Amino acid sequence: MQLLKSEDGAITAEYAIATLAGVAFAGLMLLVLKSEEVRSLLFKLIAGAIGLG
Repeated sequence: MQLLKSEDGAITAEYAIATLAGVAFAGLMLLVLKSEEVRSLLFKLIAGAIGLG
């Protein structure tokens, strides 16, 4: 029964899953930010916030 209760390696697996999720999210954000429409919208938003637009 000790074998079933052991959580050795569980934290490592959690870190691996969190890392994969982070990489997937970064890839998704890269695709979104490469879009010309999104880039234009962000530029207008930032320019308006700092008083250029």
